[in-house]
Amino acid sequence: MTATEAIMWAVEKDPSLRSDFCNLTILDSAPDMERLRSKMQRAITLIPHLGERVVPAPLRIAPPVWSADSGIDLDYHLRSITLDQPSSMRALLDLASELCEEPFDISRPLWEFTVIKGLPGGRAALLQKVHHTITDGVGGLRLSLSIVDRDAHPESDHEVQAIAEAAAARQRDERQLDPVNRTNAFETACGALAYRTRRNAQIAKTAIGASISLALHPQRAPKAISGSINMLSSLRRQVFVTDSAHSELLSPRSLDRRFDLFTFSLEDAAATAHALDGHVNDVFVTGISGALGRYHEAMGQPVSELRMAMPVSTRGQNDTSANHFVPTRVLVPTGPKDPTQRFVATRESLRHLRGERALEAAESLADVISSLPTSLLVAATHTQTRTIDFATSNLRGSAIDLWISGARIEQNFPIGPRGGCAVNFTALSYCGVMHVGINSDPASVTDPEALIEFLRESFTDLLAIGRGE
Repeated sequence: MTATEAIMWAVEKDPSLRSDFCNLTILDSAPDMERLRSKMQRAITLIPHLGERVVPAPLRIAPPVWSADSGIDLDYHLRSITLDQPSSMRALLDLASELCEEPFDISRPLWEFTVIKGLPGGRAALLQKVHHTITDGVGGLRLSLSIVDRDAHPESDHEVQAIAEAAAARQRDERQLDPVNRTNAFETACGALAYRTRRNAQIAKTAIGASISLALHPQRAPKAISGSINMLSSLRRQVFVTDSAHSELLSPRSLDRRFDLFTFSLEDAAATAHALDGHVNDVFVTGISGALGRYHEAMGQPVSELRMAMPVSTRGQNDTSANHFVPTRVLVPTGPKDPTQRFVATRESLRHLRGERALEAAESLADVISSLPTSLLVAATHTQTRTIDFATSNLRGSAIDLWISGARIEQNFPIGPRGGCAVNFTALSYCGVMHVGINSDPASVTDPEALIEFLRESFTDLLAIGRGE
């Protein structure tokens, strides 16, 4: 694991800081379970972490490592259930939230897929639950590519079946050789010590190199000092935030979850972004903050700005699984009510965020922090999550229809982790529509129906700009 992933893993000692994320895919019919099973078997061969479990290092002197689970039980990870009848979308969302509340069995690979049948009109859903240490949201989309098709009956199914059968045979052989998949504690300890030695040597080398460079080129000192001041200022804004969250209304916390869904037009969002010299993500955040502002007003506790957490992707073109993102925080306005003015203010805040120097040092800081005792890590994480009012994430999906084992995807909703905050809004584009999954704490958002209505109002006003209304 990277240092950031190790922190996510360690702080889950407190269940309110769990970092699993979900995706709820609405299908026009139930998928063929045998085909889906074959595809998941293939996915395990393509994405190693799907077939691995986590092994902590002794005394946490290094990040946990991934160890192959040769006895993986695919029937445990891929399940099928049927909703009680008569069913509804609300019943589906309540069931999905219950399934996602259940913690992972950490002795197994950290993912579970559940096909949920019995939706009105013969439709079904696929609930994908994945731990954040396996991959981030962007990596999760690439993971999904291993199970989706561009046609209801692709010719490649024969190839998928062949790969799946070969993988299953290999796993049977591995179980015969090592039926309990013992983890060699001595090797794990040696690996952890080697990691810590290499890391300490790297830190020392960097520090010595910087000192020698300044000694040989003293004229660089003013620039280095200026850069250090800028970095410290950025760290204060991003890492060492000292004030509290700005909303008392959203401050209560519980371990419960409520899932809700919301959609808006990608075409209208792109038109609005173009008209106001911004990006679709600026539209997304502006719409969310406007809705939260209206919600606070309606509840009798108006607020002028809120602090938002948002991951910034650092993923390269060839990066596959694992996590490639930097967590960031930024204050965004909930007003003025004029959507253009609010958009411009939000756009400038997000532009400044992308230039924060602290983003460059995120992994190095994580490496230092990850070595802290777990109790201190949890306390430090709580100190920082208490500064956050809400979280957002925005992902780019497919522009064309996709199928999962014979069933066409109608809608595709990502549901991100709250990570200690009141509510998470995660968006994914699919076939010209932005699908927003909402993961809220019922103790924080006590009137979720009102929040959904304010989302509709906020985005209606904002998207009218792109339509010239």
